[in-house]
Amino acid sequence: MTQSGYPAEVPFNPALAYPEYPFTKHLAEKANDVYDAFRKLLLLLGFDKDNFGTGNWNPLGHIIKPGMTVLVKPNFVLSSHAEGKDPYSIITHPSVIRALVDYCRIALKGDGKIIIADAPQYNCNFAELLNLTKLDRICEFYGGLGGPQVTSLNLQPYWSPTRHFLSCLKPLQGDPQGTVVCNLGKDSALRDLTSKGKLYGAVYWRNETIANHTRDTNRYEISKTVLNADVFISVPKMKIHKKVGVTLNAKGLVGICPNKNLVPHYRVGLPSEGGDQFPEELLSPIERRIIRFERWMYDHFLAKKNVPMELIHRFIYGFLYLKIAMPLGLKVSDEKRLFDAGNWYGNDTAWRMAVDLLRIIYFADESGTLHKTSRRRMFSVIDGVIGGENKGPLVPDPKPAGVLIGGEDLLAVDIVTTRLMGLDYQKLKQYSRLNGSIYDFGERSNDNIEVVADEQEIVGCLLNRTSRFFDFKPHPGWVGRVEI
Repeated sequence: MTQSGYPAEVPFNPALAYPEYPFTKHLAEKANDVYDAFRKLLLLLGFDKDNFGTGNWNPLGHIIKPGMTVLVKPNFVLSSHAEGKDPYSIITHPSVIRALVDYCRIALKGDGKIIIADAPQYNCNFAELLNLTKLDRICEFYGGLGGPQVTSLNLQPYWSPTRHFLSCLKPLQGDPQGTVVCNLGKDSALRDLTSKGKLYGAVYWRNETIANHTRDTNRYEISKTVLNADVFISVPKMKIHKKVGVTLNAKGLVGICPNKNLVPHYRVGLPSEGGDQFPEELLSPIERRIIRFERWMYDHFLAKKNVPMELIHRFIYGFLYLKIAMPLGLKVSDEKRLFDAGNWYGNDTAWRMAVDLLRIIYFADESGTLHKTSRRRMFSVIDGVIGGENKGPLVPDPKPAGVLIGGEDLLAVDIVTTRLMGLDYQKLKQYSRLNGSIYDFGERSNDNIEVVADEQEIVGCLLNRTSRFFDFKPHPGWVGRVEI
């Protein structure tokens, strides 16, 4: 645990020359509590404990071997906070990545490579993100020292500085290795979902989402760089999520999907109509008509991926509706808009794709074929030094928690972190529904998870049914439905 927040001095060197630290000429002038806390986390996990305190300590050596390719996947969803609050309530802080990469390099023993990669949301300006995180300077630091190559990679195929309109999209290189289509077929958690014709992915052209998720076919487009890696290390943010309750390892895997439109997020309409866009009784009759009108506009103009049709939409919706009709009172209140797009506990779609992505990262080989045993080595460390609560994941309130949480099992780390957020993981379907899976994630009950910490209260967190611990405030659409 750390209470002093993140260090400011790039490239986030430790202040102490630990026995195993390979760059003793590069030390920070001020304390780096994040680095110290990460090192302590590895010790608490018992990794290579017999060599601790010596220059031979190699805590990740049982996971990472020389010659391997290590993929470090942070949460880099956006490059700024829309309300001007701390952006590190949204994204992984680079000081956590720096500490992690040092120990990856120790394990590689001079042979291998480390790739820091993510596919942020379409409106994330990656150049702005690099300027904020100084991630390029961290990579340059390693480049001047020899040894394993450390690079950063933006998996976005395009981005938009404003809206997700066809005329605004700016193509990017994306994954230089390309992508792999992974078809889960009937093994998908979406297999028994009804009303698939109402699916909505990430953008307006729903036909692409629907075409890739039928009764017998459920396709996802995955970064080939990710699937080709020998080791996958997830570094998510400790954060609330509007569609699935929390953003941790499982939901954070959306970042391995360059084409997010193949990732179902919700179904349009009310539950009585086969959708989960809004709670059933939330909207008035007039508000329901407004929502249907908006959807009709999206489906008939923006979904065509045609600039002239987009211009028609801009005139009818952007001018006639927003500038004339809304000021006259024909609108849905901001409070109710918080529930839009499946942002509530009744979303029965998004948790399924989170389960699917968890299956893919565990069991899919480099060609996208699923197996019954894990195909890569994994580790996770969750950045909870400053977390995000309330309107997460994109506009959360900063929540200082002062913790790093890690382990070799992504699912176990998620379950423990959810509990420490003051929430009940059994009320989150992406975790509670895995016990009946044909794939063995290893976590059949709390008895399978051993919690180690420097505070006894945290050690017993899974058995504690009363404490809210860090007491994260859920998204408005989840209040009263997910707390312990």
